[in-house]
Order: sequence, then C-alpha cells, then structure tokens
Amino acid sequence: MKAILALADGKVFQGKALGASGEVAGEVVFNTSMTGYQEILTDPSYAGEIVTMTYPLIGNYGINLEDVESSRPHLCGFVVKEASDYPSNWRSKMSLDAYLKENGIVGIQGIDTRALVRHIRDKGAQTGIISTIDLDVDSLVEKARKAPSIVGRDLVREVTCKEPYHWTEGPWDLAEGYRPNGATPRFKVVAYDFGIKRNILRNLVSSGCDVTVVPADMPAEKVLAMNPDGVFLSNGPGDPEPIVYAQENIRKILGKKPLFGICLGHQLLSIALGGRTYKLKFGHRGGNQPVQRGDDRRVEITAQNHGFAVDGASIDKEAVLTHMNLNDNTVEGLVHKTLPAFSVQYHPEASPGPHDARYLFDRFIEMMEREKAQGER
Repeated sequence: MKAILALADGKVFQGKALGASGEVAGEVVFNTSMTGYQEILTDPSYAGEIVTMTYPLIGNYGINLEDVESSRPHLCGFVVKEASDYPSNWRSKMSLDAYLKENGIVGIQGIDTRALVRHIRDKGAQTGIISTIDLDVDSLVEKARKAPSIVGRDLVREVTCKEPYHWTEGPWDLAEGYRPNGATPRFKVVAYDFGIKRNILRNLVSSGCDVTVVPADMPAEKVLAMNPDGVFLSNGPGDPEPIVYAQENIRKILGKKPLFGICLGHQLLSIALGGRTYKLKFGHRGGNQPVQRGDDRRVEITAQNHGFAVDGASIDKEAVLTHMNLNDNTVEGLVHKTLPAFSVQYHPEASPGPHDARYLFDRFIEMMEREKAQGER
C-alpha cells in the first residue's frame, strides 16, 4: 500500500505503508539511536510526534513483551528506511509491522530518511502528515500546515496516569526477566507522572526506594501528606510552559522535600525557580549525546529525548549549572544553590542508551539520606 509523508513547508516523501492504515499529524522529529526502537515507540515523551529513525534497518530483532516503557505506544507516527519483515531474536514475539498494526500506529517506509533528516536539520522540526488514505500531495501539505503545533499544548494530560499506583518492579534479569526488588526499601519516594518511563521506576526501586506514582496534577498538599523522603519529577512530552499546575506544585514542595527531575521534570523545576525555556530547532533525540559535567569536566555519553531547553541565564540566581551539552552548549543539568533539588535534561535510566549517568540515582539517594539525618537531629 502506498503512503505519503508531507511536511508543512511543502516537502513530500512517497513510500510504502508500515503498520496501520490511516492518516496522522504530528511534529516530525528524528532519533539517532541504532537500536531500542521498541522502547522509543512506548516512551510517552513522544506523544504528539512522528518519529523518524536515522538507522536504516529497523525491526530486525522484532518486538518482545518485556521491553516496553509504558502500557502502549504514544507517538503519532513512525518513519523508517526499511522495516524488517523477518525478525530474528530469541525474545521476539512479533514483527514491527504487526506491532504497529496491533496498536493502531500509522507508519511509512521506503523513503530516503537521510534526506528527511537533513531537511529537518536545515529547516527545523515541523508539523507533518502521514497518510495511506489521502494521496493528494497538495491536500496533505495543506493539512500539515493547518495541524496544531506542539508549542503551547498540554500533552502531559494525554499520557499521565489517572490514579496513584505502587511500583515494585526492578531491573531486568536474564534468568527471571523483570522481577520485584527483594531488598527492603530504605526511602519512600513519590513520583509525579508527566509521562514516566518504566525504567526510571525500575532504577528507583533498585536504588532502595518504595515508589508511589501519582498523576501529574496531584496537589502538592496531598503529596506532602504522604510524607515521602523525596519527590521525583518525571520525563514527559512537549512544551513545559503550559504545564502550569505542575510548576505551582513544584514551588510548594521546594525546600520541604528533596527533588530530582529528569527531562520535562528538569524543565518544570527550572520554570518553578523562575527560569525560562525555549524550543530547539530540531531537538536532541538519541543514545549518543555528549554531555560534560561541570565539577570534574568528565564527559558522559547520554540518552536524550527533548525538543525544548532551559535558558541558563534565566536561572543563574537560583541554581548552579552542572551539565552542558557539547554539541550545542545547551543546559543539561542544574542543582539549587541552597535547597535539596537537582535535575538533568537527559535520561540516566537510558532504555535505550548508555549507562554513564546511572550515578544520578545514587545522588538522589544521598540527598534523601542527608535530609533524613538532619530531620532526625
């Protein structure tokens, strides 16, 4: 079946249908990871986006039942050069095409993804349409131009949980798969779900945390009434500016409980401190982003997924910048000058990606230990 990808600026790519038939609109972005497509598909941070994989062959190890980062795929559409019809892996249960069909995700393959990525890098991420129904190029371009921008939209409400829940699953084990952590938890953590990835929760559990996940709009008063040792601010999709309710809750928790934020959580913490954010030209998405630490100048290779960044000059009165992106010098981390709160723009839990930044979960534990010891004096 024929499929077309049309961008709002008039650029058009014609290829073959992948996954479900239909028509979807979203911001067209690209991810430079060579593997990890299943985790990318199920990462809630991709809500509102059509994701292009830069690696040319996707789906060669199939889809399994374990390596998901949420209950279902949240992205709008999927773009690849070639999707493997014959996956080969001992854990595989179905092909990429079958998985996309099962979850109603419209995709396209057989296009020149190198040309698409170069176009996005030159012109910037923009709204696009994938269609297997309407094959009129002019019609699709006009639809792409009229589709809503990701800027100013509250996408968090589309992906957050509806009710609080308790998480006990730890990291993956070759013999047993994902299993509950056997050790007795040392710290009680409340995690705000702005679009949280499961591997973040697994890392918190393996670090010794008893984790309760709460909806993005749960009032700070209710979170503080749970008397946690720390509060985690999760990743999530889209523009942080319209998530006003989260910013207000963070302000109420600051100074009362230790805070650790990742990705969108980092941006929301920055805004709560009086900072500003801005949209990047084409964002950072992939498992190979170099980040330099400010304390010892070490370089970490990190996993990232964001289209907005924090303006460092806007928060220098409240926070110290701790990490910097070596590709474009954007802010990648901060710590409050006096209060127990820190955050990073990238993903220390990886999935997919390198594990260079796993130490940040230990830093959160150490922060809670210090605050708990001070409270007991």
